[in-house]
Amino acid sequence: MLSRRELLILLALFAISLPAVTARLYSSDEVEYFSYLRSLWFDHDVSFDNEYRYFFEHRIAQSGDFHQTFLELETDTGRRINYGTVGCAILWSPFYAVADVLTRTMRVMGRPVEANGYSQPYISAVAYGSAFYGFAAIVLAIAVTRQVIGAKEFSSGLAVWFGTPLLFYMYVAPPFSHACSAFAVAAFVAIWIKVRRTWSLGGITALGFAAALMAMVREQDVFCALGPAVDFVVSYFAQRDQRRRGPTWVGACAGAVAFLVGYLPQLIAYQALNGFPRPSPLVTRKMFWYSPHALQVLADPAHGFLWWTPLALLALVGLIAMTFTPGRVVDPATGRSIRDLRQVGSCMLLMIALQVYVSGAVESWTVAGAFGQRRFVAVTIFLVVGLAACRRAAAAFSFIRIATNIAIVLCVWWNLALTLEFGTLMMDRQKLELRRNAYDAFITLPRTAPQLFYRYFTNRSSFYKPAGSH
Repeated sequence: MLSRRELLILLALFAISLPAVTARLYSSDEVEYFSYLRSLWFDHDVSFDNEYRYFFEHRIAQSGDFHQTFLELETDTGRRINYGTVGCAILWSPFYAVADVLTRTMRVMGRPVEANGYSQPYISAVAYGSAFYGFAAIVLAIAVTRQVIGAKEFSSGLAVWFGTPLLFYMYVAPPFSHACSAFAVAAFVAIWIKVRRTWSLGGITALGFAAALMAMVREQDVFCALGPAVDFVVSYFAQRDQRRRGPTWVGACAGAVAFLVGYLPQLIAYQALNGFPRPSPLVTRKMFWYSPHALQVLADPAHGFLWWTPLALLALVGLIAMTFTPGRVVDPATGRSIRDLRQVGSCMLLMIALQVYVSGAVESWTVAGAFGQRRFVAVTIFLVVGLAACRRAAAAFSFIRIATNIAIVLCVWWNLALTLEFGTLMMDRQKLELRRNAYDAFITLPRTAPQLFYRYFTNRSSFYKPAGSH
């Protein structure tokens, strides 16, 4: 666990950063996730025609094919298409409830604000909710890294916070699902690291419910459940002949049942929306089981995860080092073994590899037009663990330690610079152009960064449209 001082420092940093949260909806993805919450809260259904019409008529959702896709096409049940899932609505609902109460209170006091689920307090609730969950993901990642690595966890958490696209999806575009995704995966992994000590029945049940939440936030994140599943099987066969508590098949069944029960809200939503309890075939038809773009999604110079987020390369090196590290890890808080460090590292690498696989299996693997390889925001907790492991391995050699720390600083600045370039239209939002982006990151922006930060806080809307547009 984090010390009181560390938690206070993190809370202070988060509180100071809150004015940077951009409370607005813009893209169709954001509208889809928000519409789930608004429709369930006010209309008690998953029929989104009125939500889509509102956002289209109020010129909030104005992408080229928005009307054709969301206001002309219908599902088999005669409803409007929604490619999103219900998990974000579940996570955002406490914030949305507070906004609803405050809005209705303001109306009673004579304030001219609509209590219709669309007005600014509701949008702000979702935006700040995502920022909170992104922050919670970092806190959980630091706590887990302390248990697994026992060193460099606090500063590694800060580096990943500011050095990966999580930052963008916490502050610039929070109504996307990605900050919630980072939290759901981090919560699942935190439960796994605790449960794997004894594989108790209650712990495995909790892990099943956490897996269901993870899958409801972003469907592809369910692949992360295979890491603990492999860990469970390996631990089962390693301990079945020993007289000690360990995993049992009764526990496995309890976890599976918990997952199915926890996932029922999504199945019910799919049934009502699509006429069958599974995602829209318009999504699945764009996927290929052999993942033809798996290598590109990592290393393509224009769209690859490792080019957008080079800090991830250091984290992967750290996780690989974990996998080949002999011995056992001890929880500094309890003095109890957390089993084999290599097994934990291997499972984490497997979970990342599965995210590479599913991201490379999608026709839209480039995610062109979005900031970074956004589907990898889910692996935030693995990046913190891996970065701490990399730094711990480098600590034995002063030159390597210094070089690693310099590389981390450069990686963090690269992410901040790309965020500024993306927001100011200084870069092509459809792809990376490494030479041009690097020049602007290390030559142009150091001269203009103070002016851009001032503009961000005083005229933020100017970052989202070309100069001269209205």
